[in-house]
Amino acid sequence: MTPGVVRGVVMAVCAAGIGGMIAGSVAGNNAFAMTFGLLTAAAVLCLIVATAVSRPRTPEAGQDAGPEVEARIAALAGQGVDEQALRELVQAAVEVGRTGR
Repeated sequence: MTPGVVRGVVMAVCAAGIGGMIAGSVAGNNAFAMTFGLLTAAAVLCLIVATAVSRPRTPEAGQDAGPEVEARIAALAGQGVDEQALRELVQAAVEVGRTGR
């Protein structure tokens, strides 16, 4: 499950939890309100853990590889590979890396 999906689920649980806390308070049922409050707190804790263990996406991570990639493109172009097609392939690979698909 991606961090974005976890965020969406936590938002939905928190929205339902807030509604449950309000409904429980209006009804005068403290146990009901407390249950939804604890459910919301647990969801937020899950979000904190998911964020802590997920790999950060830093744009600087691939900056060191740029000159090496350019050198490899130049070497392959020197061997007769179509440079424009090769650059399109590299761009497609970068997009796959960014989206994870």
